[in-house]
Amino acid sequence: MAKQAKKKKRKQKLLYRPVGILLGMASGAVASTLFSRTWAAIGNGDAPDAMDEEREWKEILLAAAVEGAIFAVVKAAVDRGGAVGVRRLTGTWPG
Repeated sequence: MAKQAKKKKRKQKLLYRPVGILLGMASGAVASTLFSRTWAAIGNGDAPDAMDEEREWKEILLAAAVEGAIFAVVKAAVDRGGAVGVRRLTGTWPG
């Protein structure tokens, strides 16, 4: 019985993998758009790059912190939403 459950869980992980990849790509696009809009509202022009010589440390570090926070929140929301959706469809939690 335990072997069957293990095989089923492994199969579900493999089936969820392409869904997870697609959700990851979508979440990256959403997070990028959200960061661009957020930075446009709070920053000066385009978001600074770490190697941008004309920008100050304060601005570069603030942009990095805001971008990291947005990407983390979007990733968590998409991962959790995807797992909940899979559970609704299959009756089991992926992973």
